[in-house]
Amino acid sequence: MKKIEIDGLVFEPLFEEEQIQKRVRLMGIDISLRYEHKQPVFIGVLNGCFMFMADLLKQIEVPCEMSFIKLASYIGTGQSELNELLGLGIDLEGRDVIIVEDIVDSGHSLKHTLDAVKRLNPASVIACALLVKPEALQYHFEELTYVGFEISKEFVVGYGMDYNGLCRNLPDIYKNVPA
Repeated sequence: MKKIEIDGLVFEPLFEEEQIQKRVRLMGIDISLRYEHKQPVFIGVLNGCFMFMADLLKQIEVPCEMSFIKLASYIGTGQSELNELLGLGIDLEGRDVIIVEDIVDSGHSLKHTLDAVKRLNPASVIACALLVKPEALQYHFEELTYVGFEISKEFVVGYGMDYNGLCRNLPDIYKNVPA
């Protein structure tokens, strides 16, 4: 893997595809065991979760459903106000729900999503995130049950995560570094 440059920003490799897939596989096995006699609903937070959720669901061995919501919280490399853009479209009452996030940074998006899901009276709700930035978290989440990797506050792209719409298609994850 080599460094990449986007709009004058330099990114270097953080996690290679093989590392990501190994961790996703382990998370999928654990979730399948946890929900062995249940039929969970996976709710992906778009756009960033699409690669992670697709790979995760390939590892799930129990019957399940999925849906998506879309939240916007980034402009460039900085966070902005949270806006819900696309609704759920599935009844969650009495269901076991797993929220799938690409990255939990400050935690605003996850808190917003958890609060919205809890208002729909699910039997249970947990969260599964590929990346978490513990130093940036502004909330404590008991529901954050599955975490792929903990990272520092650096800005990342690839594997579904973007910079101004670019780099979502990269199979690896890169971090922003000083030029």
